Parts: sequence; structure tokens; C-alpha cells
Amino acid sequence: MKNYFLISLIGLFLVFGCNSTDEKTLPKETYVQDNFTKNEVTITMRDGVKLHTTIYSPRDKSVKYPILMQRTPYSSAPYGAGKMKTKIGPNVHLMKDGYIVVYQDVRGRWMSEGIYDNMRAYIPNKKENESDEVSDTYDTIDWLIKNVENNNGNVGTWGISYPGHYATISAIDAHPALKAASPQACIGDFFFDDFHHNGAFLLSYFRAISLFGTYKDTPTDSAWYSTPDLKTQDQYQFFLDKGPLKNLNDYFQYEKLDVSSASNKDKIDDFFWKEIVEHPNYDSVWQSKGIIQHMDKVPSTVATMIVGGWFDAEDLYGPLETYKGIEKYGKNNYNTLVFGPWDHGGWARNSVKNAVGNYYFGDSISLKFQKEIETKFFHHFLKGKGDKKSGLPEAYVYDSGKKEWKSYDVWPPKNVVKENWFLSNNQELTASQKSSTAIQFISDIKRPVPYSEDIKTVFTPRKYMTDDQRFAARRPDVLVFETNILTADFTLAGDIFAKLKVATTGTAADWIVKVIDVHPADAKENNDKIQDHLKMSNYHLMVRSEVMRGRFRNSFEFPEPFIPNKKTEVTIKLQDVFHTFKKGHKLQIQVQSTWFPLIDLNPQTYVENIYKAEEKDFKTQTHSVFTDSSIEFSVLK
Repeated sequence: MKNYFLISLIGLFLVFGCNSTDEKTLPKETYVQDNFTKNEVTITMRDGVKLHTTIYSPRDKSVKYPILMQRTPYSSAPYGAGKMKTKIGPNVHLMKDGYIVVYQDVRGRWMSEGIYDNMRAYIPNKKENESDEVSDTYDTIDWLIKNVENNNGNVGTWGISYPGHYATISAIDAHPALKAASPQACIGDFFFDDFHHNGAFLLSYFRAISLFGTYKDTPTDSAWYSTPDLKTQDQYQFFLDKGPLKNLNDYFQYEKLDVSSASNKDKIDDFFWKEIVEHPNYDSVWQSKGIIQHMDKVPSTVATMIVGGWFDAEDLYGPLETYKGIEKYGKNNYNTLVFGPWDHGGWARNSVKNAVGNYYFGDSISLKFQKEIETKFFHHFLKGKGDKKSGLPEAYVYDSGKKEWKSYDVWPPKNVVKENWFLSNNQELTASQKSSTAIQFISDIKRPVPYSEDIKTVFTPRKYMTDDQRFAARRPDVLVFETNILTADFTLAGDIFAKLKVATTGTAADWIVKVIDVHPADAKENNDKIQDHLKMSNYHLMVRSEVMRGRFRNSFEFPEPFIPNKKTEVTIKLQDVFHTFKKGHKLQIQVQSTWFPLIDLNPQTYVENIYKAEEKDFKTQTHSVFTDSSIEFSVLK
């Protein structure tokens, strides 16, 4: 079981990140071993492929138990008789309450047979022996219900991140035994989650590519992939020096140990990187892999609880769009939304103190969710009456400005109105349009705006979602617009649209918009873990941010260049927020065109495929933002 430490580290980081725990809330290390038996089986799918499945069953056989299942690409290890996880299930309460807990390696991963396909496409009208993740889930549940002793006939699924995607999958064309599914931080579409945002490539995910794209065709309990070693802690400088994306192909030629010795710079062995490079637009490949458009196939017999974090850098689009899709099509579905002040998977941690990066939100927020929301959901639908009277609200959401939970019977709340605020001269954000003039800035391709002050190499980005944005506000290539000091609380609840009017001297550009809560000068220090160079005084909290690759402003499928110096509309959908800008604070908007190396550099001259752009294509340009640009807020009255 070589590389098992690497397996565990990568899997846990993707799902949970790193955080301290409150030891008093945790059972002893031997709890699972003392109270469960483990059985490893292979379950044959309808096309003959065998999937490795691990079943933890309570030793107490006096009652029948529901099944809680997670399907994962990150390994159901530890493998082998007598080797058991120290924690099973979504949380410690559910682990103790009595469930049969099942983990399965999805097709082509770890100990399961078959060939892995990243975000494998759903096949709506399958032939008899055709399979996809929906049918693999159905076949697995069918086998478990018929073959696992002492089950009560009810099944629930859950997962965070990629396992969250598989929880969504379970609810589509669901098996009759599936009664509850909780997709959490669930991937919805890889053109808008994780590796792309509105078509821009998340360069900061570079080191995670091989985790999903290294070929394997036989079951294994050892890691068959390795992550690139950048040989530096300065990720910004590394990618700046590397230049065009095509220069990264070396890292995906797996027979070469020394990237400098690769003879064919265009050769790519990694099937995921090759997919990204060869499909720069939202074509049929990406469209087929998206799952959001299939929410009309979630039957009312499956209760869903969608969970996400307002500050999740990886999967914010997925859970919000999954919830909205079920709401749109599921007329009689039980569908609830839970969003808290968390980063990726933060709700599953056992920390008392809840912070994202440098910003502290309060105590026991995650613990409260696990005990009072998540446990109650599964208990009601798998052990209880299973009706729509679960005792949980339709939307249980955390106001990240007031730092308090709110319950609503619909999301966004009913009493929300749309307001347009304008990007005016003199760095003002105003309630009415004052002019229609151009504000210019130079986008220097050699000095892109950093997304963080930190000097480090990340596996995937995380803490920047709450980072202090003062460093960006003080750059000449970042435009700043802000209100006067607020004389009353101002609450945003729902989506945000940046309706920009722009121009560029080039033929291509990215547009990044950030919504920021500027704290007052007398803001109190409340986080002893804050980075040493920061203070809460005047802290610029990033509440929401998003990029639009300008070529996709009219269509993600059919990109088009800008006409130099022509005023052009670019609309950016920023995902939902629930945040109160408190009295005494200011609301600030920042607009910029680089965000490095969170996203890759746009050449700023139009090329057919940015992944194949040459050094000569990259040019410094002057961009303009016009003062009839506005930000459409969803304001809670």
C-alpha cells in the first residue's frame, strides 16, 4: 500500500482541507472497530464491470438499519481484513445512531474495474447493457438492498466535492429504495466548477490535473498518479516564467521524469489535460458531462438536502445550481438548501472556531449543522416518518455579515428586490447613473494582478475567498468603486449581475468583478490566527468574486473577439450571497482584468485556442470601463 499517505492527504484536502478539532466531540479511535464489522465485496454492474465496495455493519443485530452510502473517486481505503476507518458516515452523531455505512470506489478508480471518465456523461436512454454513473449507482443500491443483512430497505447517499457529485447522480432516475440524498459542495459542471470559471482556466488547479487524468486500467490499492513538483514556493513567479499554457504540457508526459528532456513539447499523456486543451469552448464534450440540466429527472420520492459554503473556492456553482434545478423541475420534491460561512467541506470538520482564512465567523457553526440539521435530515427520511414535515426549513442560510443563521421558506427570500448601482467617476458606487465616460487602465501582461498576497504553492486554492483585498485596491490596474459609509444595514440575498460596458485596445480580455465589505477603522480584532501582517481595521472582506473570459460574453460555445476600442456589453453572473453590509461599513466593487495565477493569463489578442497560444500572442493592452456600467444586487427589504 505504497503512497497511501499521499492518497489520504490528497483526498482529505480536496474534501475537508486542514483544521483543528475539538477532541471532546470525537469518539475514541477504536469506536468503529468496536461497534462495526467490515466486509469488502465486488458488485457486478449491468455491463459486467465489478466495483469494489466496503460495507460497515453495526455489530448489534437486534434492529434493522438504513444504509448510508458514499461513492468516491478518492478511495474507500483502508483495504484488507481488519483494517478499518476511524470515522464513518457524514458525522459522529450518525455514526453512533446506527446505520449501515457503505463506501464504493467508482468505476476505474482504485480497487474497482473499468476505465475512469472524469465527470462521466449521463446517458438518458440507455440500451440494455449500457452503463453510466446513474446505472452504476442504481445497480449498487439494488444489490445492497437484496444482499446486506439487517437493512430496513431505506438508502441515503451523501458526499462532499466529487463524492457530492455522485450523491447528485444517485438522485437521477433513482432506485426506489433511495429515500434521501445530500449532495454537498457538489460539482455541477466542469466548465463552471473547479477547473474553469465561465470558461477561464483555473491555473491554480494545475497540480490537481494528474489526480484525475492519469490512465489506469487495472484495480490497485496504491496511487498510480503523482502531482507535479514545481520546485518553488513562489507559484506566481513560476507560472509567469513558464509563459503560455502550452509550456505546461511537459508535466503531463508521464514517461519523462525530467520535464526538460521531453522531445515533443505538444505530446500529452494525461487524458484530462488533453481534454481541457482540445476543448477550450463549451462544446458537446463539456455539455454532456454537466449534470445540472438533468435535475428534472430527480423523482419526488427522493428527499434532497443541498449543502454548500458561501466561501467555497472550489464548488459554489454546483450546489446553488443543483438546488435551483430541483426547485425548477421538482414540483412535489422535498428539497432544502443549507449554506453557511464555510470553505470547501468546512461543515464536516469538528472545529469549535469557524473561520475561513483570516476571517472569523463564530463558534460551533459546523458542530450545530452536523447535530441539528444533517443528522435530523437523514434520521427523518431513513428512520422516521419520511414525510415532508421534517422540522427543517426550506432554506437554512447564514448571513455572513451579521454572523447569524436565518430560515426561509424559499430561496432567495420573497422580499428581495433588484437594485442597480453604478460604477461612477471619482471611485464612487452610486444608486443612479451620473455619466457615461470611460475610465481606463493598463493591463500589463508582465505584471498581472495577484489573487493573493501569500507566497506559497497550493494544491487547490482556498483561503483567498475571504482574503483582505487592500493589496489589490491599491494597484493602478484595479478600478475601485465604493459607497459612502453606510448609515443603515444593507443586506444582499441572492444572485448578483455585473453589467459592464467595456472596451479594449486589443481583441481579447478577461473581466473580473469583486464585491467587498470594507470594515470600519475601529473594527475589533477577533481572530488570533489572523496572518501577522493583517489587522481587522479597514479589512476589505471579499464577499463574492467572479471572472468572465471576454470571448464567451455572448456564448460559451461560440467565442468571439472584441472589436478594438468598441464599447461592448459584458455581463457576469456572480453566484448568490447572503451578506449584510453593516451600518458603518462600505460596499466596494473592484474591477480588473487579470487574477494571477488563480486563472491563466489571457493573451489579450484573440486566438482560437488559448491553450495553444504562442508567446508572441501575449500583449499589454489598455482597457476601459464606462460609468454607465452597473451592478445588479438582490437586496433584502
